[in-house]
Amino acid sequence: MSSSLPLRYGTNPQQAPARVFMKNDTDLPITVLGGSPGYINLLDALNAWQLVRELKSALGLPAAASFKHVSPAGAAVAVPLPDTLKKTYFVDDLELSPLATAYARARGADRLCSFGDFIALSDTVDVPTAKLIAREVSDGVIAPAYEPEALEILKNKKQGKYAVVQIDPAYEPSSVETREVFGVTFEQRHHDRLVTLSDFTNIVTSKKDLPEAALRDLTLAWITLKYTQSNSVCFVADGQTIGVGAGQQSRIHCVRLAGQKADLWWLRQHPIVLSLAFKPGIKRPDRDNAIDQFLRDDVTQNEKADWGNIFAQAPRQLTLDEKQQWLSKLDSVTLGSDAFFPFRDSIDRAAVSGVNYVLEPGGSTRDDVVIQAANEYGMTMVFSGVRLFHH
Repeated sequence: MSSSLPLRYGTNPQQAPARVFMKNDTDLPITVLGGSPGYINLLDALNAWQLVRELKSALGLPAAASFKHVSPAGAAVAVPLPDTLKKTYFVDDLELSPLATAYARARGADRLCSFGDFIALSDTVDVPTAKLIAREVSDGVIAPAYEPEALEILKNKKQGKYAVVQIDPAYEPSSVETREVFGVTFEQRHHDRLVTLSDFTNIVTSKKDLPEAALRDLTLAWITLKYTQSNSVCFVADGQTIGVGAGQQSRIHCVRLAGQKADLWWLRQHPIVLSLAFKPGIKRPDRDNAIDQFLRDDVTQNEKADWGNIFAQAPRQLTLDEKQQWLSKLDSVTLGSDAFFPFRDSIDRAAVSGVNYVLEPGGSTRDDVVIQAANEYGMTMVFSGVRLFHH
């Protein structure tokens, strides 16, 4: 191991030279086993590792995250996949281990945004997980360990250029962290606040029920938001995110973005979508793009013109009524927010996407209005009292 790792360049090719290093000359907690990870790769890797490590600690299940540009496209724990989701995620032909299941969920949450992701895995990477990763478009993976055969599979990906990073699971950072912006150094306490069940006891709505599955999803939402660029919200269902809205200046725009993604996740499971016939040889990314176009209301004629090269036969798009009827079946969804909702508009939008449980810190001067909106929809709302901004 070494205290420094040279990189090809920084955020952009013109930002060279670049490196990562330990200020105190101790060894880096990471070892590169394959490929050559870049500056942004390692930002993704180290943020994603913290997320999956905390998920595993909090829920006791293997966890996975799919990161792009320092925010999760998806995060999940190893809840068994029903057959419908196996087909939706293109994994119905694989034998999945618990860890592979977690990654299939994390990747399946938003397959368009996960294209070219950096993966974080909480457990030793096994062969089923390596085989799943090997056939997806991805930049790299970070994990605490790798089975020998799994490591060989990954090291052969991308003609040996796939970034395989091992992290010391015992590593803990200093309690104080620094960063530099325009020559000015910022210092703060490392965000080491961990979620506990006591964070979910302040239920402010008339409805108070929080079943075990909801507590799991509240925990997943809390930890995901902690490592998502603010402002952020996420929709969670069945042990995985189904829509993440990251880095928006307006909270309602976060909710609309994440809600749209959650709706698309659910619409991908519609029987007509699952029965779409693709021409032989069409790759998974092209299928993902075609399905996204198929479900969009604003798809252009130029986009449709290419469908003849992708679909075995021209598909009939779902009508607006068919979509709304299907979306009305989505329920038991959790919505988490990294800061308070200042208006009821976020709750109104959340109700469209089957939200039954809401997690936010509280603290707005309009909390009463937001709580009233949740009551109108029969939601259970928790005020955690903990803001989760991440920049």
